[in-house]
Amino acid sequence: MSTLSGGSVYVLCPKAVVQAASALGVDSAILLRDAGISQDLLSAPAERIPLASYMDLYRMAAERSADSDIGLYVGHIVYFTGMNLHLYMTTICRNLKEYFNVIPSTIRIRGDTGRVLIRPQGDFIRLEWHPLDEETSTWRPLVDEMLKSSAEIVSAICALPVPVRAAEFSYPAPDDTRALKRTFGSNLKFGCEVSCLYFSREVVHYPLINVGFELGADFWAGPRSVFDEPLTVDPFLRDTRIAIRRALPGGALTIDSLALELSVSRRTLQRRLSALQSSFKTVLQEVREEQSRRYLDDPRLAVTEIALLLGYSDQASFSNAFKSWCGCAPTEYRQRGDH
Repeated sequence: MSTLSGGSVYVLCPKAVVQAASALGVDSAILLRDAGISQDLLSAPAERIPLASYMDLYRMAAERSADSDIGLYVGHIVYFTGMNLHLYMTTICRNLKEYFNVIPSTIRIRGDTGRVLIRPQGDFIRLEWHPLDEETSTWRPLVDEMLKSSAEIVSAICALPVPVRAAEFSYPAPDDTRALKRTFGSNLKFGCEVSCLYFSREVVHYPLINVGFELGADFWAGPRSVFDEPLTVDPFLRDTRIAIRRALPGGALTIDSLALELSVSRRTLQRRLSALQSSFKTVLQEVREEQSRRYLDDPRLAVTEIALLLGYSDQASFSNAFKSWCGCAPTEYRQRGDH
């Protein structure tokens, strides 16, 4: 069943398409008008538009630009506009293995376009793109966009070079592959079952860039504020809170996965937290509430990105939780400016 009739995407997707099309000489105002999308809507990052409208816009942009490489440009813009989120990820994840665990969650900030799977295959790590709708599975611009943005993110956040060793595409071989070769190298295959990138398996151990404190004074949720705990905090509780912070963006934190990260049994984790008059649920809520305030203090992070950083499936879930903590919506908290 097609998801184009019921899915939606956040406005960062159409904004990137419009920006790429405009750079290629397409009139953005006319493009939006013909796609039935309001220009005002694009200024509200938390808004979503129907997936069908987005795909109409994308197809019009591709046709009117007459540039078969438009997906590569859109992918570059999506990567760059998400830079703040990626920088935060370097303060949470220690190496590419941890970041690869988070990538499937980061795709959610696009909306209902598809999902990414990371699989080991021999001497390689395979990053696969799976569109949620069969109508888009072999549509080149969307495939190119997702692979391009993924390759740039991985390369940008790692302290060592992470070249793409090979790339496979679900669409047929185009007449001109020069831009694809510049982006992904010369080892390309077309007409494949799944679109994917291959990286050497050893890269999972590569450390991420340590951004330190050079991002500016307004980078409120930098490494120290994210992970430092008062010296009076019990060491086990400190380690538990830090482990929760690292695991949250993955979106699948459970008491069992937390116990595994801390190298203790579930029963031991429960017992030691109970001895501290606490519990997994209590510590999880405390960490989320504290981090939500820190993230909201940085105006460069969209609320949708904050929801992801805190492990929520969508912005609505985060907003409901935040209201229960603070008595107001995250956007209202920011607007008050009295914290």
